[in-house]
Amino acid sequence: MSSEQFMNEAVSPWLKEDGPDSDIIMSSRIRLARNFEQSPFPLFAEEAILDSILYFMEKEYNHQSFLHYKELEFVRMSELKPMEKQVLVEKHLISPHLADKSNKGAALISKNEQVSIMVNEEDHIRTQLYFPGFQLDKALEEAFLLDDWLEEKIDYAFDETRGYLTSCPTNVGTGLRASVMMHLPALVITRKMNRMIPAINQLGLVVRGIYGEGSEALGNIFQISNQITLGRSEPDIIEDLKGVVEKLIEHERHARNLLMEQSGIELEDRVFRSYGLLKYSRIVESKETAKCLSDVRLGIDLGFIKDISKSILNELVVLTQPAFLQQYAKKMLTPNERDVFRASLIRERFTLEQREEF
Repeated sequence: MSSEQFMNEAVSPWLKEDGPDSDIIMSSRIRLARNFEQSPFPLFAEEAILDSILYFMEKEYNHQSFLHYKELEFVRMSELKPMEKQVLVEKHLISPHLADKSNKGAALISKNEQVSIMVNEEDHIRTQLYFPGFQLDKALEEAFLLDDWLEEKIDYAFDETRGYLTSCPTNVGTGLRASVMMHLPALVITRKMNRMIPAINQLGLVVRGIYGEGSEALGNIFQISNQITLGRSEPDIIEDLKGVVEKLIEHERHARNLLMEQSGIELEDRVFRSYGLLKYSRIVESKETAKCLSDVRLGIDLGFIKDISKSILNELVVLTQPAFLQQYAKKMLTPNERDVFRASLIRERFTLEQREEF
């Protein structure tokens, strides 16, 4: 197993699988924040402490396997080029914050890229576990098993009253961040999503863009996650999130049906215009690509388009991002060169898909 594989394949193997409600829910994620007992948090720790944690994690877990998460690969940020780190961010394998910690950060990534354990991010350990579709309960169950496996060799910083101690006060308690990635084009088209976001925030949840805090909801993809980690159990947090997500699924499906009934031909025209732009354009920028990919994904879900699979859209969401484009091109590109190369890659991928179908 080589870290180069994480850089060169746009779609993580687990993301090629379908899950429950996968027409709307792209993925479910559980993240657990943990720290070593009696060690300063990474934001305040001296380099010697951070080095010792890196050494320990590499020694104990590099090339190890847990359940069906095989061959955890230890990837040091200091050994990656800036563009390579950004590729891992674009694939959601590391956070932007870890990418910035070039000297003392690392990640343990499973072969199927379903598990990513960030080391020396804001906390000593941030374990991420992904599942396709709407599978928060399953993700939590396996995240607990993985957490117990790590705890066999690590004494966590824990307080009987406060729970798990973390660098950021908003993570104290369970240390749990549960999130789902949702494709909500109909709610955006019907202008209902902007009215729903404040209501969701009032329920103790947060709505973010595709790359988390501070990011834009490109391609009508939204990340919904919990904000409260203290004073509630992990199952209660999951149930609260599931309740809101189920309502969003219901509203999105209703909005899609309404669009089909009231503006079916206009919606079909929008889908095929975006499909045509992706298939034939010679230059296309990233925001336009995200918008068109969203339209085409909706067209597949509604049965307008039958000759391509959603899996290549998942691939293109990552493949057309700036860092991955340049990694694929094996050179730095100007913004205009990226737009030209992006259009070329999309045309090539659609052509390949149609040949495989034939």
